[in-house]
Amino acid sequence: MPSHPCTADEVKPPSEGQLARWENGKLIVPDNPIVAYFKGDGTGPEIVEEAIKVVNAAVDKAYGGTRRIVWWETVAGEEAQKECNALLPEGTLQAFRLARINLKGPLTTPVGGGYRSLNVSLRMILDLYSNVRPIKWYGQPTPHCHPDKVDWVVFRENTEDVYAGIEWPWNSPEAQKVREFLKKEFGIELTPDTGIGIKPISKWKTQRHVRRAMEWAIRNHYRYVTIMHKGNIMKYTEGAFREWAYELILNEFRDYVVTEDEVNNKYGGNAPEGKIIVNDRIADNMLQQIITRPAEYNVIVTPNLNGDYISDEANALLGGIGMAAGLDIGDGIAVAEPVHGSAPKYAGQHKVNPNAEILSAAYLISDFMGWVEVRPLIEYAIRQAIANKQVTYDLAREMGGIKPLLNTEYTDVLVDYIRHADLKEVLAQARH
Repeated sequence: MPSHPCTADEVKPPSEGQLARWENGKLIVPDNPIVAYFKGDGTGPEIVEEAIKVVNAAVDKAYGGTRRIVWWETVAGEEAQKECNALLPEGTLQAFRLARINLKGPLTTPVGGGYRSLNVSLRMILDLYSNVRPIKWYGQPTPHCHPDKVDWVVFRENTEDVYAGIEWPWNSPEAQKVREFLKKEFGIELTPDTGIGIKPISKWKTQRHVRRAMEWAIRNHYRYVTIMHKGNIMKYTEGAFREWAYELILNEFRDYVVTEDEVNNKYGGNAPEGKIIVNDRIADNMLQQIITRPAEYNVIVTPNLNGDYISDEANALLGGIGMAAGLDIGDGIAVAEPVHGSAPKYAGQHKVNPNAEILSAAYLISDFMGWVEVRPLIEYAIRQAIANKQVTYDLAREMGGIKPLLNTEYTDVLVDYIRHADLKEVLAQARH
């Protein structure tokens, strides 16, 4: 018998916890919520275990036992293939649907062949349409000249654009039909060795995504929201993304915002106090803007591919993907995941930096679930550890002259900082 549910009818939530509910557009969270998770492939098991340890310590510190998380383990990836003969079992999907609050480890994705990305499949199946990638500086070594000015959150649309996966090999019957159709109907002639991909971007999916980005910006008191696009070239996909984003923002969030054009033409270059400045940037320009003018950007809302590019660049500027958190959200459901892959060559060595997984879990618990005291405690502990050069090998090699910690040792350090933190002081600093 498998130790985890493989089919939907085998799924039974832990009896000691309660499921969160989605009612009237709001997530209702009990004091003992069930959070479903799987460890994934490669280094996933070790970093997920460490993330859970740190989150539990922060919850205990913040609430003194009045609240706790009930963790519900499921399975996906190589372990699921062994247990359930499926890489992404229906039992796991059903558990994630029921729990609504979910954490995952990295999954291996083949390059150029094999099966489709399980990460993409999970986002599509659960309709996790916004990929949220916060980028912050915690004191880690960085190539950016002004990391203290960085406070970015990339909102990357998850279900459309080239990641929709609508494509055919050059030598397939489908590609041949599309080439013939284009030539016959529109006079567009492609060479017979041309592969075909379709880039869909729709108004409805764009606007629900932008809505989530605006809600995040308002809730976190951000100053700027920027629409990143390549609409000067792809006018009816990315250009439309820009137009639909402005339309949604001005129709639904008018009281909160002022556009950059309005600041320049109506307010003499000085934005009204308390208003979010909304602007847009061409994608290639945006990639250099975050380097040259970091303080002028906060929430960056993008179609899928642009968001992939800029979030990886942004994280590289702030110390690499070992620090790169991720959160996929939909309507009343979220899955936290690190940006990095499974790194199988390091599996079992306990070398890999667990911060990306830890921070992903922290955003899940504080920003999606609403236990807002948890993330400041975890971020405080990470800053303390880095300031005192208590880090894993990826940061240690950049600092030089220090002995790296195993990730198990590193998270013990974080837990110790959390337990001895002055909660009121930590929360007061977070508010400022």
